[in-house]
Formats: sequence, C-alpha cells, structure tokens
Amino acid sequence: MEQYKKEFIEFMVDCQVLKFGDFVTKSGRKTPFFVNTGFYRTGTQLRRLGEYYAKAINDKFGFDFDVLFGPAYKGIPLTVAASMAISELYGKEIRYCSNRKEIKDHGDKGILLGSPISDGDKVVIIEDVTTAGTSIQETLPIIRAQGDVTPVGLVVSVDRMERGQGEKSALEEIKETYGLETTAIVTMAEVVEHLYNRPYKGQIIIDDTLKAAIDAYYEQYGAK
Repeated sequence: MEQYKKEFIEFMVDCQVLKFGDFVTKSGRKTPFFVNTGFYRTGTQLRRLGEYYAKAINDKFGFDFDVLFGPAYKGIPLTVAASMAISELYGKEIRYCSNRKEIKDHGDKGILLGSPISDGDKVVIIEDVTTAGTSIQETLPIIRAQGDVTPVGLVVSVDRMERGQGEKSALEEIKETYGLETTAIVTMAEVVEHLYNRPYKGQIIIDDTLKAAIDAYYEQYGAK
C-alpha cells in the first residue's frame, strides 16, 4: 500500500472522520464503521485532504483533463482544496468548478461557480464517499449541458466497497452505467489492512471483535 494511503487512513482517524461503533447508513444498513467528511473543519485539514485527493487523482488519471468538478455542497471545498494541491504538488493548472443548487440571475449569473466548462473540456468529478449513483445522475446533465465536453472520471475519498443497486459496488455500477473511470483515495479493505491489530497512538483501533463485525457486515452487504 502506498505511503500516502496509510497516512490518509491515520488522518481520517485523527480528524474523527472515520469512526467505528454502531451506526445506521442513509439506506438503513446497520454498519460498524462510518465516514463523516463533515469533520474536516480547519484550514490545515482541508490542505492535507486536498493533497491526498491530488495524489489519488495523479495515480489514476494523471492530469490529462481540464476541469475538476465538485457537486454542491460538499464538493465545493473539495474541488478548491484539490485543485490548489495539484498546483502546489505537481505544478499543473487544473481549473475548478462547482454548481449552485439554484441558478443565480444577477451578477455572476448561471448555475456554475468557478471556471466555466467549454467545448472540448475533459472533466473529473470529485466527491466525498462512495455514492449510490444519485449524485452522478444529477451532476452529469449539468456538466454535459455546458457544451461538447467529456466527463472522464470520478474520485472519492473512501470506497465503502458495498453493493450499490445490484450485486456490484456502487463505483463499479457508476463505471458501467455512465462510462466513468472511478477511483478512491483508499478502500475499506485498505483501512482494515492498515489498522487491524496494529497499534496507532497507543491503541488498537480494529481488534478481533471489530474485525469480526466488519467481516459480518461485508458478508451481508459487500459487493460481489
């Protein structure tokens, strides 16, 4: 596993973004782990998060694209942080863009924030965690309405590796349905690999009991 992935897992723990216990997801699934990206709250945290996204984007896509698009609302700080990190780490100028929930009819008019999207642009979409596809269904029409553009990929922070609408993972379904290449900074398998029975700051975060609960969860909800 790449070093930045190990650092990102520990970063999520430090920021209390990654938690273990008893939770219920939006879909009603009882889960022993939860990822809440709303806990990235400081400038330092956002800077580091942008760097991890930048590294994951470089690994999967390189920088053969023009615009990084972050759907409102959580995608707005993500696209800003990641585009800044790409500039700082790699010296590449990738434009950032997000959408408004409501079209603005005065001043800086329209549905977009940041850079316009123009004919010929290649676009990578950035989101927080694995989506079931609902957000993509809303985002792609906005991007494609801007002209002859090519959405090329989706990057998220964590792939929960759960079934989407069918037996495959949500990211696999997105790839098959929309033709988008997908990637994550880390998968939950990598999280477990790094934290299982391994001390971090003096404690074992994933012990045998929690590992059994995670395994049972994936027996029921894991992607095939």
